[in-house]
Order: sequence, then C-alpha cells, then structure tokens
Amino acid sequence: MDDVRWQKIPEEHRPEAETRLLDHLGKTRAYLFAIGECVDNEHGSSVLKQWSAAGHWIGNHTYSHRALLGRITPEEFESDILHNDEVLKKYSAFHKWFRFPMLKEGHTRTIRDRLRVFLAQHGYRNGAVTIDASDWYYNARLLARVERNHGFDVKLYREPYLNHIWNRAQFYDQLSRDLLGRSVPHTLLIHYNFLNSLFLGDLLEMFRAKGWVIVGADEAFSDPVFERHPDTAPAGESLLWALAKETGRFENRLRYPGEDDSYEKPVLDQLGL
Repeated sequence: MDDVRWQKIPEEHRPEAETRLLDHLGKTRAYLFAIGECVDNEHGSSVLKQWSAAGHWIGNHTYSHRALLGRITPEEFESDILHNDEVLKKYSAFHKWFRFPMLKEGHTRTIRDRLRVFLAQHGYRNGAVTIDASDWYYNARLLARVERNHGFDVKLYREPYLNHIWNRAQFYDQLSRDLLGRSVPHTLLIHYNFLNSLFLGDLLEMFRAKGWVIVGADEAFSDPVFERHPDTAPAGESLLWALAKETGRFENRLRYPGEDDSYEKPVLDQLGL
C-alpha cells in the first residue's frame, strides 16, 4: 500500500477512515510505503505507530514522491531516499524495502543501473508490484464527486472499483502464467486513501470468494521472482510487465504505461461517475 495522504477528506473524518483501513486488513500483514513529507508530522507519526502496533511493515517511498522521469536528477533522487530513511528508521515496523514513485525506475539504463547499485549499497530491496492498477484515479474521481455533491452515494463506486481491480489482477496473473509457467505470489499496488477505507474489505473478500488466498507481504516478497532485475528502459511498471517486455514476446499485450488514468477515464465517464 502506497502513500499516506487524504487530499480533500475533512480532518474530522480521517480517524474513522484510518481505523477502517486497519480493520479491513485484519491480520493480513501489509506493507505501507510511506512518503516522508506526508508522515513527517504529528499525524503521520501517529499513523505509522498504529501500523507498527498492528503488525504491518513500513517501507520507503522517497520523501517528496518525485518520480524518476527526468525532472529530478539521480543525485536528488538518492538524497530523497536517504531523507526519508531518516524519518522512517525510528519506527519498529520499518524494513529496508523501497518502492519507486509511480513505479518509474529510470528512463535510461544508466540511471536505472545507478539506482540499483545505490539501493543495494544502502541495504534496500525493491518492493516491486506484480499487479498494478489505478485505484488512485478512482479515488480522485470519487473525492471530486463528494466535493461537488455532499449527498453523493459513495457506494456507487464499489462495483466499478472492484471490477477494475479484478480485471487488472486477471491480466497480470495470466501474464505470470504465460511468462513464468506459474502464478506468482502477487503484490497488489493500492493506496492509503478514502476509496480503500470504504472498499478494501470488499476487495479482499472478492479475491477470497474467487479462490485466491491472501498472504502477507513478507511471504509474497520471499518468492524468487522478486530477485529478478528486468533489462528494460524506460525501466519500471509492474515487475511482470517488465519481465514480459524483456522477452520481446508479449508486445501485443503490453501497453505503456501499464496503467494510467487515460484507460479508466472512459469507463467512469460512461458510468456517469
């Protein structure tokens, strides 16, 4: 799970939303990849302490969440990682796993390889995603509707959101089977936001009802697939997307970027959401 920000949600409603997120997860150990500037304050510290106490893990998502897309130098990006390291290392749940903002690992092989060496030198492993999705966009659309219409029925987003996640899970799982001959233990990218405070429990139950077993992030990351370093440039996207891209055999199935609001906007527009 990425991020710790609530955008337009009034502060008085955040505690109940944050409690719901933890309740939805139950005993399933999740990774919260925290952005330093979002948690480097009293409220953010409280969130990380609650997650630590609940048995979840915390990872590094840079201090400022600037993606490695050419608008930040490698030196600045590395400094951003180390800055966040200083913020997070005081929490018992912190482990040296790193997730690249927007899953962008460098637009050239030179930058990509430099960051791989840097992370290894500082004891970090890549908290790669196998199932990428656009929950952040569904959340943004939902917040905009709630802001325009305070009486809007947020439950109208439930089914479209679950359908979206299931669609992307099916795509990446089939890619895993065709590419590797097996279904890997998946890591699903979703965000710490209002949308998931409403529907994360339904999302997890959907997977269980369809025969999937929910495992902790630590168990998933122990699979050997997460030791692989795809040779692609621009680097990033889902780990499975990058491994498939590396082979040159799946071009007709891989779009770039792997996930984006432009793919989901027509869906929600057609639904009037």
